[in-house]
Amino acid sequence: MGGLGARAEAWGLHVTRYEYSGNRLRLEGRIAAPELVLRLDCVTQRCALEPDASGVAKFAFDLPFWPGRVELAIPGKGAEGQGNESWTLPPIGRLRLTFGQLRIAPIFLWRLASHAGDIWRWRSRGDSSAGMRVKSALGFVAQSRGALLPSDLLRTGPPDEPPASPAIVIVLPVFNARNLLRETLDRIVRHTDLDWHMIVVEDRSTDPEMRPFLRDWCKAQANVTLLENAANLGFVASVNRGYEEVLNRFPDRPVVLLNSDVFVPAGWASRLVEPLTDPEVASVTPMSNDAQILSVPMPGTRSDLPPGAVDEIDAVAAKLEPSQARADLPTGIGFCMALAPRFLSQLPCFDPGFGRGYGEETDWCQRVRRLGGRHVGISSLFVEHRGSASFGPSARQKLVERNHAKIERRYPSYPRAVDRFLSRDPLAAPRFVLALARAGALQAAPLKIWLGHSLGGGAEIRLREEIAAELRAGRRGIVLRVGGTARWSIELHDPLGLCITETADRAAVLSLLQVLPERHVIYSCGVGHSAPLEIPELLVDLSRGHQLDILFHDYFPLSEAYTLLEEGPSLRDIPVRIDLRAGFRKPPRAHSSGDRSEWEAAWGAAMTAATRLRVFSHSSAGIVASVRPDLADKIDCKPHDRRRPAPLTYPHHRQLANSGTSSNADRSAQPVIGVLGHIGLHKGASVVETVGDACIADGRARLVLLGTLDPRFHLDAPNHIHGPFERSDLPILVAHHGIDRWFIPSLWPETFSFTTHEALGTGLPVTCFDLGAQAEAVRAAGRQGCVLPLPRYPSDVDMGRLLGQPDCERWVA
Repeated sequence: MGGLGARAEAWGLHVTRYEYSGNRLRLEGRIAAPELVLRLDCVTQRCALEPDASGVAKFAFDLPFWPGRVELAIPGKGAEGQGNESWTLPPIGRLRLTFGQLRIAPIFLWRLASHAGDIWRWRSRGDSSAGMRVKSALGFVAQSRGALLPSDLLRTGPPDEPPASPAIVIVLPVFNARNLLRETLDRIVRHTDLDWHMIVVEDRSTDPEMRPFLRDWCKAQANVTLLENAANLGFVASVNRGYEEVLNRFPDRPVVLLNSDVFVPAGWASRLVEPLTDPEVASVTPMSNDAQILSVPMPGTRSDLPPGAVDEIDAVAAKLEPSQARADLPTGIGFCMALAPRFLSQLPCFDPGFGRGYGEETDWCQRVRRLGGRHVGISSLFVEHRGSASFGPSARQKLVERNHAKIERRYPSYPRAVDRFLSRDPLAAPRFVLALARAGALQAAPLKIWLGHSLGGGAEIRLREEIAAELRAGRRGIVLRVGGTARWSIELHDPLGLCITETADRAAVLSLLQVLPERHVIYSCGVGHSAPLEIPELLVDLSRGHQLDILFHDYFPLSEAYTLLEEGPSLRDIPVRIDLRAGFRKPPRAHSSGDRSEWEAAWGAAMTAATRLRVFSHSSAGIVASVRPDLADKIDCKPHDRRRPAPLTYPHHRQLANSGTSSNADRSAQPVIGVLGHIGLHKGASVVETVGDACIADGRARLVLLGTLDPRFHLDAPNHIHGPFERSDLPILVAHHGIDRWFIPSLWPETFSFTTHEALGTGLPVTCFDLGAQAEAVRAAGRQGCVLPLPRYPSDVDMGRLLGQPDCERWVA
């Protein structure tokens, strides 16, 4: 972005990104300065910079946006956010925002109309699956990213007898890496399940012990031929010498090109060459830990395996239905590649121009494609590839870059073919199965499997924190997610990335997750699943012989009315009746479970099978114990760790507003009530609407909702609904809106109120109703908190105490 003036050029300021998207301002660029400040109206965000050798540093800002003055500044000494150098950026005004909204309105309306049926099922019948489809179509939730898991991908019975296969010839070029070669050879002898002959081509290794070792080993084998190069010829020439020997002695046999750093599992050969029975198939490549587009857990990754892991992973690969576990490839991969004799006889050698290796098999495969040959990748075999054992990683990278450029010049369409394969990834589902098996093989501790929902909120916040902790420890975690656009979504969180698969088949979920030898099953939240009684049954089946923890982020295991609330006669009545045992009306649901006894029986079995019932407040511990006194010894009360409140000062009312951090100076003396979160009926939507109306009626205060409000309710100006926000944005939003107190309007006895703890963490006064974990937390905050009696109707809320002068407010430096 230009036009910022000569002083900007003097500081090397260059803005490369300046955009408004998703209700956020994103600003990136570079500048020759140690620190930079972004001011949006009166709100300031700092960015500490790390200049490179030339003194220039990159900067990036990402914060909630509202129309106003946008300014970049270099802070001066002793000036809080004020710099002796500043630049005002072109404004993103309301007119521009309105034009953008009008431009997308037709698309938005068309999507609404096309999902009218789902909207009706969602609003009239409470069908959460229909609601999720609507939200996904409108872009309010992420689109499905998972591959479809075929129900018959994993075979439950014994594997079929492999069809009779011809004898094979293995070509094994060798250069150094004697420590790996020993195991490679041993595994070939022990695990090859077909008649075989091996041609070993020793390429004049620099290791003086290599040839004596190979001569002794080959003499002991009746079906091995050793070829010794007089000089080091390189990988390609060594392979070609092996091919020449094959065509002279075994012209009708399938050939397996095998690197000397590849470890094969039991029964590998028959699975590898089986696709060659198709006369159009020219090559077959298995999956591996280092196999480019056939890598596990995802394409393009490389990872080391501990001893024996290849056998554990391949034991799962062998259970995959072969017809579901293969796909055409843009190229074969030469670390372990079976070649059809018909095509090898037509193209009997690799191009010597590829020298020491890398890319030669791609060149051969592209030439074969012109002859009508196909290349197939299979997931029903997994081999271990140590990689770079002969060359080392740095030499390998140079070879790859040089030879890849040669491939692109010869075959301009090849990169697009690879991109097409990766974009649709026809092997994504079987790759996921192997990634799961890999996760189990890499981890000594039981792999954690959380059952979580798709509706966000505190349970999801905590789940993400626990997954992050596992990843930081170098472990992996699985989330079995319900209530989204797919009936079941299985996520594998790995340090190398995220893998997802989806299915509508409960049996497929069970057979998939049972590939893990050691697992720790954790129920987080299942609200939103269209068939809720599937959940406890699956928990019992999945955890049989393993640890099961049931977490009470709500009371779903006790009641289908997971908040324990009755509906009032009107949406705007506060549903104060909390009934644990009998007499409540269930909320309308598209897929109700039936009578209460069925619910209690299913979830009772899961809670009985559980190792522990985890609650997060004394309030929820008491509720669970009162419903299931027989399981009281399993109840474990341990609140989540949250941030401690900021220091407080007493009483000095309005210090925050008068400090100049509020962007609404004309309202600085007016209380601003902040409400946090996505406020539905049970979270107090009727209360928020009524309190907002009361603020307007007497003009004493405003209410600002940082989050969303159930669309059946509304807030009129000057009250304001900000919309979704990032938790890290909270200090900025508090300053912008001038919030000086919080109100937690929740009407159900929360098991642990993340929102309450977020509010307390700001150091501002917090008010809530007298029930559940929210009241427990507010009382524990002492003078920072105020607990109101739960009223019968929203109009009965004690506005005097809510709007009165707090006992304390946040200390401002």
